[in-house]
Amino acid sequence: MTEANSSGWHPHLWHPFTQPGRGPAPLPIKRGDGVWLELEDGRRLIDGISSWWVTLHGHSEPSIAAAIARQAETLEQVIFANFRHQPATELSERVCALWPGLERMFFSDNGSTAVEVAIKMALQRSWRQGGQRHQVIAFDGAYHGDTFGAMAVGERGLFSAPFEPKLFEVARAPWPATWWGDDACEHKEQQALSQLEQLLETPTAAVILEPLLQGAGGMAMVRPTFLQAVQQRVHQAGALLIADEVLTGFGRCGALFASLRAGITPDLVALSKGLTGGFLPMGVTLASEELYQQFVGPEPECTFFHGHSFTANPLGCAAAVASLELLQARPERFSSIEARHRPQLERLASQAIVQRPRLLGSIAAFELAGASGYLQPIGLEVQRLCLGKGLFVRPLGSVVYLMPPLCINDQELEHCYAVLNDVLEQLSARA
Repeated sequence: MTEANSSGWHPHLWHPFTQPGRGPAPLPIKRGDGVWLELEDGRRLIDGISSWWVTLHGHSEPSIAAAIARQAETLEQVIFANFRHQPATELSERVCALWPGLERMFFSDNGSTAVEVAIKMALQRSWRQGGQRHQVIAFDGAYHGDTFGAMAVGERGLFSAPFEPKLFEVARAPWPATWWGDDACEHKEQQALSQLEQLLETPTAAVILEPLLQGAGGMAMVRPTFLQAVQQRVHQAGALLIADEVLTGFGRCGALFASLRAGITPDLVALSKGLTGGFLPMGVTLASEELYQQFVGPEPECTFFHGHSFTANPLGCAAAVASLELLQARPERFSSIEARHRPQLERLASQAIVQRPRLLGSIAAFELAGASGYLQPIGLEVQRLCLGKGLFVRPLGSVVYLMPPLCINDQELEHCYAVLNDVLEQLSARA
């Protein structure tokens, strides 16, 4: 086996969102168990971000591992264009039952492609209806993935700059992010709604948003009443509302889905990340029966020409069914975790270095005083200091957040906040 070089970087691996020369090399890991990660050198870390927000129930969750093993002995993969199987059927029935009005599930392989599918469905619907609705509206600060369509509706900047000429035009509305003690919240919301109304005067195919929380955009949270007002305007304009619940779904926001907590009923929903409990890559897009019927007919142009080799992979479906069973059997894990975070975050927020604290379900976030932006090096310093104390976090620049697996116990959660408190005191002492 080829060993890493003296700098710690392996000669054959190319890591995502990780730049050699800026920050430390990725750590060699041996195993995971619950909220814990064990490195090859024996160190143990609490996974404070659920391994990029996918690990719902903890690492190596036995019931999901067993479901995958059972399924692997029966059927590991089959072309879904010509066959259907019980794991996909059961998953579709279980998930659609949670979404009144969304009776159809289209499978893909990750969050970005689940978003792409929703956008393509909305645009093909418009084309089938005469093609008068060309506009797509997204929100400032959004992140919807790294494939081309998902990049197009995401915030433009350094990440997308090399591809800008290839991205389709998207209209933008403000995202009135809020936090504890935000006195300007209502004013920001009214301004955003006013600008959205102006944009919707142009015939629009779809409006896409991340309900309640923009994740990669800095854990930027909005109020349910704002989303309800957005939905009202979108539907009045005859456009479709797409909810990107890739991050926010499956209990992350204190309810099974953020849209349900927000009181909105989107026309299309993209799901991934926690869908399989973090075990296997899979994405799905939910749509209404009415929308589905617009793709039914003898003409070739009725076909939705989109697919993936591993569409509805039986192993992924089995994992997703097992994960959903866990969520529904232990709803207190996601419904009570916000209350467990709150007193800890309140104490942390008393430090002067902590600004704009906010909390939603399993997600606690704040910003560091004197710094702003995704590329701020202070985030790497926070990560380094936390690693030394047994906690893995990955700040979004100056935005520090916790999003642990739902299985975290009180002692482990308190340890996370104790580490953050110590690290912030160190940073404050240096200032």
